[in-house]
Amino acid sequence: MADLSDPKIDEAYQDVRSDKTDTNWLLIDYESDRSDKLKLTSTGSGGLAELRDQLDDSKASYAYARVQYANDKESKREKFILIVWIGPNCKVMRKAKISVHAADVKSVLRVYSIEVAAREKDDLKEEPIIVRLRKAGGASYDGV
Repeated sequence: MADLSDPKIDEAYQDVRSDKTDTNWLLIDYESDRSDKLKLTSTGSGGLAELRDQLDDSKASYAYARVQYANDKESKREKFILIVWIGPNCKVMRKAKISVHAADVKSVLRVYSIEVAAREKDDLKEEPIIVRLRKAGGASYDGV
């Protein structure tokens, strides 16, 4: 079981969800290679591009982000995504624990529209994620 007892994780989660702050992502990492304790690594307001720059190719991490997009000229939507990052150089034993630990993370980062399994930083390009969010949202008036 993953240890998500760090109170900063829930504080950052509430911050990302709040309309009153600019914070639109958070990143959670393991304390060490052998630890199952997760800690808040960073937060930011620069969107998925900024979050991508924070990911380490040798780690497994979890991220939560608010993504804003327009369905048409009049409407803007905000949706939340959960990201499970497994870097291309992540150790085998850490990879093996991800599926079990992801369930624990989902019990804390509860509300999201889609889950993004990212193995390369290109998996976090905004456009394909917005396409998935539109499909998950149901109402699409532009034929997407």
